[in-house]
This record gives sequence, C-alpha cells and structure tokens, in this order.
Amino acid sequence: MQTIWWSSRCLLLCFLVAGLLGSGTPTATYAGTTYAEPANLEQTYAALDSYLREQLETLGIPGAAVAVVRNGTQVHSAAFGRADDSGRPMTAQTPVLLASTSKSLTAIAVMQQVEAGRLRLDEPVQTYLPWFTLDDSRSQAITVRHLLHQASGMGSRDTAFEASDAQTPEALEEGVRALAGSPLAGNPGEAFHYASANFNILGLLVQTVSGQPFGDYLKEHVFGPLEMVHSHPTRAAARADNAAAGYSLWFGSFWRQTDVPAPTAGTPSSTLYASAEDLGHELTALLDGGGYGAARILRPESVAAMFEPGVRIDEAKQYAMGWFTRPLVESADPAAPPVPEEALPLLLEHQGEWGNSHTYLGMVPSSGLGVALVINANPAAAPSRLKAIDTNLLRILHGRSPVPAVVQEDWLQRYSWAVAMGLLLAELLSLWLALRLLLRPHSAGRRTPLAYAAAALALDAFVLWLCLDYAPTRFDTHLFVVVRQFPDVGISLVPALALAILWPVPRTVWLLARMRARPVVA
Repeated sequence: MQTIWWSSRCLLLCFLVAGLLGSGTPTATYAGTTYAEPANLEQTYAALDSYLREQLETLGIPGAAVAVVRNGTQVHSAAFGRADDSGRPMTAQTPVLLASTSKSLTAIAVMQQVEAGRLRLDEPVQTYLPWFTLDDSRSQAITVRHLLHQASGMGSRDTAFEASDAQTPEALEEGVRALAGSPLAGNPGEAFHYASANFNILGLLVQTVSGQPFGDYLKEHVFGPLEMVHSHPTRAAARADNAAAGYSLWFGSFWRQTDVPAPTAGTPSSTLYASAEDLGHELTALLDGGGYGAARILRPESVAAMFEPGVRIDEAKQYAMGWFTRPLVESADPAAPPVPEEALPLLLEHQGEWGNSHTYLGMVPSSGLGVALVINANPAAAPSRLKAIDTNLLRILHGRSPVPAVVQEDWLQRYSWAVAMGLLLAELLSLWLALRLLLRPHSAGRRTPLAYAAAALALDAFVLWLCLDYAPTRFDTHLFVVVRQFPDVGISLVPALALAILWPVPRTVWLLARMRARPVVA
C-alpha cells in the first residue's frame, strides 16, 4: 500500500515538473498544426529592435517606430532615428502619413454605419449618392461591399488623385464627382482591381449618411474611443502635433526631406496620419472583437465580416474589407519539412506606400498577435526593400531569423530617375544639334537636315510613348502622379516631355523652310 502511495506521489511530481518545464515555451495551434512561439519574449523584442536599428543604418532610413500587441495588450513599442532635419527624435507617438493603411480605419467607420442601419453592404452606391456615376453604365451596379473588397471594377490609373494639392474639406466630394469621366476596368463584383478611389467613395458615404465631415466622424467615433490621440485626418492637424517629415530617396543615392502631395480628396484611402502606438490601439480593438478597454467600436460579428476574404487575388492571397489576407508563411520553420498553406495561420495585413512614407499593419487573429510599423521615408525606386522589413518583423515575432531582402522591381522602376535624366539629356542634345544646324550660315546638302529631322522626331515619339503610354500602363497610375510623388524623376521628366511636345513642330517647320531657301548642292 505504501509502495502505491509513493508511486502516486512520484507520478504527480513528474506531471508537475513536466508542466512547469512545458510552460516555458508557449505554443500556438493553427488548423491542427502546433508552432512554438518565442520562449523569451523580451529577447524577441530586443531582436526586433536590433533588426530595425540595423536596417536604418544599412538603408539610411531617417526614422521608424514599431508597436506590438498580444492578446489585447500593447506589449512593446520602440522608435529609432529622426523625425525631421532638425534631428528631432522619432517616437512611438510621432504621427506619420499612413498611405494605404488608412483603409482599415475607413472600413471600421463603414461597418459602424452598417451596424447603425444607415448603410447596407449589398446596396448600390447610388442609393446613398444618387448622382454617383462613372463613364460606364455598369457603375450603377457598384455596391458598398464591392468597394470594401476592391471589386468595383475601377482601375487605379483611371481614378488616380495622388497628384492633387487640395486641402479643403470639400475636396473629398469633388474628387468622387470627378470620377464621372472615368471608365471601368471590369464588371462590378467580378474580380479584384485595386484602386484607392474605392475607399474615397466609402469615406464620402460615411460622411453623407452620418451628417458629419469624414474627418470629424473619425475623430469622434474611431480615434476618440480608441484613444488614438496622435491620429489626424488632415496634414495641418498632424503637423500641429509634430508629425514626422517625409523623406524620398533621390537618384537612388541620398535621402532628402521631401514634401509630396497629400490631398484631402484621398483622406479615407491614403492620407490619414497616425503614430505606431495609436495603430497598436486599432489592432488591439480588432483582435479583441471590436472592444478597447471600456469602449466598443464594433460588434464581434462586424469585425468577423471585415476579416472574411471577399475576392481572390491569386492562389494564396485574397482581399477582405480593407485587409489583404494570406497564409502566414513567416511562421513556418524553414529547416522543417514544408507545411501545407492551409495548415498555416491566417495573416491579415496591409502596406502603405507613399512618395515619402511607408507603413505596415499585420494581424494574426488566431494567436492575438498584431504589429504596426511606420517609416517616414520611401525608396520609390525599390520599395520591396521596405516590404522585406515588414515580413522579417513577422519572422522575428514567430521566433524565426530574418532573411535578406530581394529587390523585386524591374529595371524601369529601379532606374526611373536615370531613364528620365537620359531622356532629358537626349532632348537637350537634339535641341543643341537643331540650333547648330539651323543657325549655321552654310550647310552641306539636304541629306543632313533630313536625317536629323527624322532622328529627332523618332526621339520625340519615343519620349511621348514612354511617358504617356508605357509607364502609366506599367505602373497603373497617371503620369502626373509619377511626377508629383517621385520628384527625382519629375525634375528631369517634365522638361524632357515639354521639349518633346513643344519643340518638334517649330523645329520641323524651321528645317523645311531653311531647306527650301537653300540652293541645292551637287
């Protein structure tokens, strides 16, 4: 009997020891597959900070800030570098232009109006904006859900607004009304077509049915309850709160503090401002089913609807309401046998890319993990370098090692500043040759002017084709957006294009006139 008693005590002791040892390495189970989470979270956050410092030094990035949330709590935040040329330090409370991560905040506002019964997801936009139309009768079928899922059929190039300087409250409605001349790229609800105009329309819908200017609505119903005290709907308000200045990488060589347009016409999709810490509050609320402390911004079922993918982009990626979704491949051990994608946790994420800023939001609902990153700079020629930082943060937070960045942009994007400079130099050389030819008192024969005229016209045609057709089609945006958002390209491209448009006709007329007046030389 005593032997049994001692055996029982030994067995119980073994269970207790095993439990204590096992508790040192948290695990998370996703779709039947168990992944080890970092055993020491403090070491994980230290590794995260060390990696970001290293990237700032390697890439020369001016400043960055990060916030991490786990299970309803913001567990880590840090900031590095400078906010502007004065040397003011970047902090986790410094507002930064969000670019496309603005869309998730607008999606919250839309779902609030759905809960209030003022909007219905499957109702046509024209129900709420009777005047809304595009240059296509199919636009009558665009619904609120189509806009949220980037499936309205609108294309980015035909609805671009990013070159505008408008800062008035009226600019949002004016921008949506200006879409009346835009075509559709596809049938509403049929396929994914990313266009920020979708969310600008959603912002105007919120403004219309709530009776409040969109920015005021966000401040009262989203920023306020989430205690996002360093988040702002306008550039003026953000600058009054010591927002970070934006930096662009000029000529692929040096960072320069650069102002690029941030129009209020794009507030709902692209031009909100927030700090890393504030974005952590947003992630906390969404991961907690819409609750934040004593406040509630959405019901759990509304958050679930936001997270539900609505349109497929490719084999792995889909789009929900203001969020891209995909399997969290960064959580898998690269040294282990491959894990089927369906066994990986679901990641909801969105990146924000502007001419002078980069932001990232990522959430793993099944584990309660969220990460927010803001960078007050963007190397427009190769933004994949910053996108690699986003994915490496996910790797580090899942106990994996970061991997080297792979530049994914093609030669035209990587060297667009050089191409623009080359075009300008070619046009200036053409101008010099023309003046030299035209102003000389004597010239040998007619063949030289004719050959030059043909070559000059071919150069002009190439410049016009590249600037007005190929590049806008390749990058799915308007030429004016390229010029305004990427000033190191625009500084050469604008004069080159001006020469290609304005000089050919007078040059050709002048050459023909000189040839007619010149005697034939045998």
